[in-house]
Amino acid sequence: MAAALISGLLRKGHVPGAINVIERDAARAAQLAADYGVNASTAQPGHLSHQIVVLAVKPQHMHEALRNLRVAQDCTVVSVAAGLSVAQLAGDLPQGCTIVRCMPNSPALVGAGMTVLFAPAGTPQAARAQAQAVLATAGPCEWLDDESLLDAVTAISGSGPAYFFRFAEALAAAGTALGLPAAMAERLARQTLVGAGALVQQQPQDSLATLRANVTSKGGTTEAALAAFEDGQLAARVHDAAQAAAKRSLALRTPATPSRETH
Repeated sequence: MAAALISGLLRKGHVPGAINVIERDAARAAQLAADYGVNASTAQPGHLSHQIVVLAVKPQHMHEALRNLRVAQDCTVVSVAAGLSVAQLAGDLPQGCTIVRCMPNSPALVGAGMTVLFAPAGTPQAARAQAQAVLATAGPCEWLDDESLLDAVTAISGSGPAYFFRFAEALAAAGTALGLPAAMAERLARQTLVGAGALVQQQPQDSLATLRANVTSKGGTTEAALAAFEDGQLAARVHDAAQAAAKRSLALRTPATPSRETH
């Protein structure tokens, strides 16, 4: 996700030299520097004076990443880690700094992401605007007032791209089973996914149900396929998948670690 946000910032005209990246993996740090021209280092500085810091760290590695991090008290810290609450993050950050949680998704890499943000009540509007300015470089943004709903966001848009990829993968396999060459079946599935997404984007006035109905003729092939989906309880399976993702997001919320004595 760090690469997606860096790419978005550069697309919007930000100067590469003004972006500093801390990456534990030396090869990855070198690759980010080569690809984007940003300042990338494996060494964690003693103190960060930046106005905004983005924590693009996996939840299970967050405590270790923050253990020696020093940021200014007026810094806005944005976390993209699933599951970890504002309260948990606050235990490892200087008292008084502003924390914003968000859940972007992988299409952010091409500027087509969907990000949902949360900030506690009382968060300064300037900090909210600062966080949104960074995340909006990767696609549209929405705000939540209830932090607990970020688990649902993770299940729908955070993990959602993989669901569509998996469906397209299955569609390509079905095409191969029907006799199409495997490479052609994959091309058909890919372009159908791209085209369906383009229709959704270009016809926002139409509901998803309307878009589906528009290509479903009475007694036709699409109706037969959709009936087979219903026989297989597709809606129930999607519901189960989203519940599983939300449950896993909740499980990542490990007990908060004690805060450091000094910051």
